[in-house]
Amino acid sequence: MKKLFGACLILLFFCCTTDLFAQTSGDDILKKLKEIAIIEQKVMMPMRDGIRLCTDIYRPKGDKKVPVILSRTPYNFNTWGDGEEKINSYRSAYDAVSRGYAYVVQNERGRFFSEGEWDILGTPLTDGADAFTWMVAQPWCNGKIGTLGCSSTAEWQMAVASLDHPAHAAMVAQGYGAGVGKVGKYVEQGNWYRGGAQQMLFTSWLYGTQNDAFRPSFPKDASQEDLNRVQRWFDLAPEMPRVDWGKAFTHLPVQDIIKNVNGSKGVYEKMIRRKPEDPDWYKGGLYHDNMPFGVPTYWFVSWYDVSTSPNLELFNHVRKNAKDPDVADKQYLVIAPTLHCAFKRASEQTVVGERNMGDARLDYDALVYGWFDLLLKGEQNGFTQKTPRVQYFTMGANKWQKSETWPPAGITMMPFYLNSAGRANSMYGDGTLISGAAPKTDAPDQFTYDPQYPVPSLGGNFCCMGNAVTPGAFDQRPIEVRNDVLVYTSEPLKEGMEVTGFVESTLYVSSDVKDTDFTIKLIDVGPDGKAFNVDETIQRARFREGYNKEVMMEKGKVYKIDLTPMATSIYFPAGHRVRIEISSSNFPRFERNLNTGGNNYDESQGVVAHNKIHHSAQYPSQIRLPIKK
Repeated sequence: MKKLFGACLILLFFCCTTDLFAQTSGDDILKKLKEIAIIEQKVMMPMRDGIRLCTDIYRPKGDKKVPVILSRTPYNFNTWGDGEEKINSYRSAYDAVSRGYAYVVQNERGRFFSEGEWDILGTPLTDGADAFTWMVAQPWCNGKIGTLGCSSTAEWQMAVASLDHPAHAAMVAQGYGAGVGKVGKYVEQGNWYRGGAQQMLFTSWLYGTQNDAFRPSFPKDASQEDLNRVQRWFDLAPEMPRVDWGKAFTHLPVQDIIKNVNGSKGVYEKMIRRKPEDPDWYKGGLYHDNMPFGVPTYWFVSWYDVSTSPNLELFNHVRKNAKDPDVADKQYLVIAPTLHCAFKRASEQTVVGERNMGDARLDYDALVYGWFDLLLKGEQNGFTQKTPRVQYFTMGANKWQKSETWPPAGITMMPFYLNSAGRANSMYGDGTLISGAAPKTDAPDQFTYDPQYPVPSLGGNFCCMGNAVTPGAFDQRPIEVRNDVLVYTSEPLKEGMEVTGFVESTLYVSSDVKDTDFTIKLIDVGPDGKAFNVDETIQRARFREGYNKEVMMEKGKVYKIDLTPMATSIYFPAGHRVRIEISSSNFPRFERNLNTGGNNYDESQGVVAHNKIHHSAQYPSQIRLPIKK
């Protein structure tokens, strides 16, 4: 696939395969695959409305009925291409077939050889059910289907699980945030929002992924024979010109960013206009917490991914609310200290950004196929007895831990209150974090937020932003010298402290504009002064009372804002300090608020905001850390 974000497909397959053929070519792997598999490519699987989805099927030779592992994706899996996409497609197939499974990979409707119109997060749920029904009717299927994938190849699974199709017996969902709409406190609508502010990763991702209205396509009556013949020459994969996203993201209005780089005309222009509770978010393939859930699932989450907190909230939601007790009991979770879909890239010295996490490896193949062997083959392999319900990596201590719940039992929420004499601006200011009680008097900290000069993102918890920002943990001191960043730091810890769970924060704020944003970062400061970012969040003030209404601010009035919770597991050794940064921008990680109270997406001019953070007994601004004893 010759496009900017083809790497997403590489990561997808890398997460799901072994390293058996790490140094071999696609043709060598195909030769080995042909020895054990029956291969059917470009099978056009019919949906109930007549649309056909392009499907490749790899199944063991012989007459034995076998379970199916289905990987459904918007990405290009044409095996006549060049490079890693071809190799990894065959690896995944070999990995499954050699273990006694049929491996089925299918394009979403409207993608590449599949017919119909593609709409990210809007694919009909019936496509999943129709695919299951078609497969179980085949003479080689034993009636059990498991779904597998990372990122966009995982994110359709949750909503389809709400249908509780009798053949859908197991899921493995990895890095699946864009499949989650509303769950608990989180209204991210498929990662589009955080706290009501747009997460700009989708702008760059859709540039390389969305279909253009004038894209070429094959005739709807094209036969499997014809498609197999022409796939050698045409795979419908556009070669997108490279974009300097560090520059492209700065364009205003944001609704024209893709247009400004001569990108395709697609769903972006429609989605950028949606508000957080727009009814269209509830019409497509997103999973919301008012939907049932009927499938045992193994969830894989990363600390430095775009949607860690809502991912964890969904795990808890399913365990609590699944109507079938067996389904509720068969929910397992892994949380790794990695970037998006980079689970199997962990090594003896796993470096994420600039921070060394130590040995973060797990045997992911054993975990995934142990899960499938139990639920798709019925093997009594002791999976539930020997596998921890939750395996999570604690950064700082650099070790794997296990628990029956998330967060683990015995967590105590400890508040750290913001304090200063009104001069917390930058790391050279007087901002402190104090425990015990809030300061008695209010000495608010003020900073100026100019949308034309936003605080730049440095590392962070996200993916897919091209060359604009590199995700991960980075020393934040270059950011903390700015006067529009408030810095609050604790005293050096006398004893080590493990923070594991959801991190909550409450700010008391005022401004001289109708609407603005408030950002927060949790920072681990070492004795050498290095300040590594742990997690981050944002809240758009107009949505402080809920995402179904917009309430503008009045000049000078103090408002309480509860930011969307962060999540982590990190150990602060003795001598380290806890720090938080507060500002009104983290760009281009999040879209800039132009402070006008208008639509924001169609505006080119902003106004300067003078924002205040209040901290006192009356206004106890604070961060609440989940402390594990």
